[in-house]
Order: sequence, then C-alpha cells, then structure tokens
Amino acid sequence: MSKLDELRRRKLAADEGGGAGRTLKHREAGKLLARERVELLLDPGSFVEIGKLVRHQCRDFGMDAQVIDGDGVITGYGTVDGRTVYVFAQDFTVFGGSLSSTNARKICQLMDLATRNGAPIIGLNDSGGARIQEGVLSLGGYADIFLRNTLASGVVPQISAVMGPCAGGAVYSPAITDFVFMVENTSYMFVTGPDVIKTVTHEDVSKETLGGPMTHNSVSGVGHFIAANDEDCLLQIRDLLSYLPSNNHDDPPLRLTTDPWDRDAMELDTLVPEDSSLPYDVKRVLRAVVDDGEFLEVHAHFAGNIVVGFAHMDGHPVGVVANQPAVLAGCLDINSSVKAARFVRFCDAFHIPILTFVDVPGFLPGTDQEFGGIIRHGAKLLYAYCEATVPKITVITRKAYGGAYCVMGSKQVRTDINLAWPTAEIAVMGPEGAVNIIYRRELQEAGNADQVRAAKTAEFRERFANPFIAAEHGFLDDVIEPRHTRRELIRALRALENKADHTPPKRHGNIPL
Repeated sequence: MSKLDELRRRKLAADEGGGAGRTLKHREAGKLLARERVELLLDPGSFVEIGKLVRHQCRDFGMDAQVIDGDGVITGYGTVDGRTVYVFAQDFTVFGGSLSSTNARKICQLMDLATRNGAPIIGLNDSGGARIQEGVLSLGGYADIFLRNTLASGVVPQISAVMGPCAGGAVYSPAITDFVFMVENTSYMFVTGPDVIKTVTHEDVSKETLGGPMTHNSVSGVGHFIAANDEDCLLQIRDLLSYLPSNNHDDPPLRLTTDPWDRDAMELDTLVPEDSSLPYDVKRVLRAVVDDGEFLEVHAHFAGNIVVGFAHMDGHPVGVVANQPAVLAGCLDINSSVKAARFVRFCDAFHIPILTFVDVPGFLPGTDQEFGGIIRHGAKLLYAYCEATVPKITVITRKAYGGAYCVMGSKQVRTDINLAWPTAEIAVMGPEGAVNIIYRRELQEAGNADQVRAAKTAEFRERFANPFIAAEHGFLDDVIEPRHTRRELIRALRALENKADHTPPKRHGNIPL
C-alpha cells in the first residue's frame, strides 16, 4: 500500500469513529455523531480538522491492540455566521469518549490556538470520564484543560454543550466556562454518580434527578440553557454567538434592524399596576423596548425573581438585568444575586453594555437566607456592578427600596445614566413599613389607628417614595414617560459608545466568593 493510500485509509477510518456497531447504538440513544454535531454547528464546508491522526500511547491493559485515529475527540476550527470559532467534540463511540493524555493534549492545543487568535471556544462534551487504563496521565489531562479554561476566561467566550454523560472531574471544565447547554433525556452531570451516593449516604436517586438538565437549570444553576435535542442545542449555540464578540478586544457584532430607534411603546404607560403590591411580568417591558421584541434569556429556569439575558438595541448587543415582580415580588435572594453577578461580570469582560430594570422591594427575609449567607452572596452582585466599566444604564420602573436600591445599578455604583418612570418609589423601605416605625407611638395612642396609618402612609409616599426627590438630589438623570423608554435608552447608549473607565491598578480584586 502506498503512503497516499495509507493516508486515505486512516482518514476514512477516523471518520467512522468507533465502528458501525457503536454508531448504531449511539443513534438509538437519540444522539447525533460527533462529526454530525460539528457540521451542524458550523457554517457548511467551513470545518478544518486538526489532530485527526493522533493515537493514544497507552500500551497497558491490552490498549495496544485498540488504536483509533483521532483517539475519541474531534478538534478543529470553522466559522459561525462567517466568524471563526474553535471546536472540540468528544466521540462517545470511541472508548466511550474517555479522556486520554493524547486527546487532552489535542483539546489543550486547540484552546491555546483559540486564545492566541481571539476566537470563541466551544466544547461538545459526551464522555464517560477519564480513561482508567491511563491512570494519572488522564487526570493530568483534565488539570491541563482546567488551567486553559481559567486562562481563557474573560479573553474569549467559552461555551460548553453537555450532550451526553459528564461526570467526576470532567464536570469542572464546563463549570469554569461562560455558558453551559444541556440536552433533554441524553445529558447529565454530577461529581459522584447514583451508585456511589447510595453506597455512602444510602440515598436512592436516578441520574436524571441527580444531574439531569432540569436539575442543573432550575436547582443547582450549573446549566444556563436546555435543548430538546442535539439539533436544537447546536442552533441555540449559534444564536447565542450572534450576541457575543469574538474576544475581549473586539466589539460585539452589529445586526441590522428595521425597528425604529425612537419607536414608542404605548403599552408601557399602563403596564405597572396602580396598586404597588400587584405583580406584572417584566419580560413584557423588555420585549417592548428591545429591537424587534427579541430577548434571549439566560438561566431562564433558575432564580426566576431576576431576569438576565441578551438583546439588541439599535442593532447593538446589550446585556439586560431585570427584577421580576411576578416571582417573589422581585426580591433579591442568594440565587438571584449570584445569577445576576455572574452575568454582569461576563458582560463587563466582553464590553457588552448593561441595561438594568429595577423593581425591587429589598432582600428576601428569612433564616434560610441569613444562614445561607445572603450578606456574602448579595455582596457579589454589588461588587460586580461596582467593578463593571462598560456602559451602564438603569431604569427604575417601580420599587427601589433599601440596600437593594444601591445594589441594582444605582448612580453611586458608577452607573452612567439613571432614569425612572413616574411610578418609581425610591426610599429606605416601603411607605407602610416606614410609617409603622416612624409613627409607632402615635399609632399606639390613636383611637383611629387605621385612619392615621393610611393618612401617614399617603403622606410618606408623596414626600419620599417618588422619583422626583431622587431627581432633585441628582440620583436620577431624568424621569421619563414609560412609552419613551426605548428612545431614551438608545440615546444614552449612543452617547456612551466610546466610554473609557478604569479601576485602580491591581493584580485583581477579591470578590466575596
């Protein structure tokens, strides 16, 4: 056989992965093959594979008789909407997608290339874990990957798709990355599996309950997106990339829109109920304001009392953080604070402006929150806003009470433009609670306490719980009609387009983790 024929044979064998039998089993599980995933993710014909002829170097436990080119991971680069990305896809049909020292080296080389060239890294995870036959060499491979995840953090966007099993030490690579996608019915993540848990703690739990997509998207917060199947997952990744820059030096991609920049949203004038205790859906506000009503929510199933996600304004990507009055009255708690803090820091790392919509009555009270460290976790969100140097614009739609007012993009945390609707109430606490404290003795002595309380509450709301007092002190730049919110935000974004702000020179801050 000539060398040219040998090359063709080996490349063809690599394309076939683990063989027909394992391929059939993989398809029966409802999963695309690794190469099919890469092809669907990238623009047609753009994929360039590297390391295709790599083979494992293990000679123990009969592994010398089991050699497959590529060694269970496909690595390379291509384009998404014409922009370069770097991709690795674990091939479960080859040794269960297990990580060896050689395929770890392939992944690390890919990540190094991506970081040097300023392009996103996308990992398609589908692996049984470390290759047991290699022992410490495979464990070292994981550590090499974790290091590169950390070094690339804030330099290029990192996206992980868990499209099969991801267990043990393997889970920490997706956990370090910026966004984690999971697929219904086929993917799961956990540090220790159900069998180990049953042995150690005697708990009987399924893989789905322990580490399935909904568990990590709604309970643990590890996952950011859920997909119905592999195809849906890969299309969602392409959609997410349309909002993100390629690296921390590039501007986010501009998208053409026919949505007028000065469009009025008449429905916003009557959206907030007159009774400040009644809820409304803040997502209606967001969709009424952003380009074409399109809002890509992140962490949609986790900590629903705060909403985060991406949108376009005047064609430019923006990050949005909004209290959700329809869930827990929009209170901040441990999970919502961490969720929003991580999102704010991502936007700041990649020069994506942050729009904040505020309707927050305070931090959620209770022993569970206090014992769980709401002080420490709430401080993460405060730290993230204070640290961020990207354009920051805040709109107070209704309540902004107490310390939560300070945290949610107040003027004092270096927010550039602060606006409010006429329905805004800015105070140390709500009028009812304030009156009960300030006029406690008078209420106790009054024969008609309910009437006195009602009168004092109305007086307090008029004197303090309105946006005009804050505007008079310069804490607000303007009080606007709700219908004009879109045009005012876009005017502010245009004015802040070339913003340059800096933090004092230091190695790094010490966020209260």
